[in-house]
This record gives sequence, C-alpha cells and structure tokens, in this order.
Amino acid sequence: LSRVSQVNRPVLLIGERGTGKELAASRLHYLSARWQGPFVTLNCAALSPALIEAELFGHEEGAFTGATRRRLGRFETANGGSLFLDEIGDVSRTVQTSLLRVLEEGEIARLGDSGPRKVDVRVICANNGSLLPRLKSGDFRKDLLYRLKVAHILVPPLRERTGDLPLLIE
Repeated sequence: LSRVSQVNRPVLLIGERGTGKELAASRLHYLSARWQGPFVTLNCAALSPALIEAELFGHEEGAFTGATRRRLGRFETANGGSLFLDEIGDVSRTVQTSLLRVLEEGEIARLGDSGPRKVDVRVICANNGSLLPRLKSGDFRKDLLYRLKVAHILVPPLRERTGDLPLLIE
C-alpha cells in the first residue's frame, strides 16, 4: 500500500467481504500526496444503476422527475482527493462507459448538463472477487478493467494474516 500510494493512478483492490478493502483504500489515500483532499466513498452494490450514475456524476435541476436542484456528484465532491468505489463489478455497462471517460479524460458530465467538467480524482475501486468471470460473460468492459488494474492489490482475509490481530485489537 505504501508503494502504490505514491503512484497517482487508479487502484483495484480485490478481496473477500470483510477483509478491510475500505480500510486499505483509506490508507492509500492518506499515504498519498492527496491526503489533504477529500476521501469520498460509494458502495456500488447498494444502489440501482440509475442512482449510481446520479450519485457519481451529479445532476442539474430538472434532469429527471424529482431533480428540483443541482446536485454535485461524488466525483466533484472528491475533486483534489480520492474516490473509493466499492463493489465496482456491480455497475452497469453504461456507468462503466462513463467511468472509462473519467479515467481517460478526467472529465465528467452531470445528468442534464450540456458540457463536460474537469475533475482531478484518484479512483480506488474494490470488488469482493475477481472481475474475470464478469469480463468473460460480457458484463464488464475489458478496457475499463485494463485502466483499473494499473495497480492491482489482493487483500487477503484476516485468517491469512493473523499477525494483524494485535494491531486491530489495540
């Protein structure tokens, strides 16, 4: 984590549920040059595809029924810092396409907005298992996985790292 934190590139954390992926993401952020910027999180498995897009990219007033005011998305909120996307394997292909644009161009578009906005965000993603089965089934974009795997870290379960127990207990 210390070595990867110094590289300003996306990171993909893979590990079972409860292995501490969010803790690892937080550590990556606070060890990086972005440590004074915001650390924003989103659990992609907890939201529907339409809500994930609105949460990530924000929306303009009137973009959809119920959008009564402009709302910044997580990317804009995390500008200058890091954005942790947990369970990245659960996002739709539409959202994957938008994520790819952010990683390649550093731009987002709010729902209902006419133009892109620049953002400076380090993306840290996590999934509870390998993304290869979703890649093979066509549910996950190969080019997005390529962008996310710049730094790929396997987070082993606690049963395989019992030496961490005293630290956690303390």
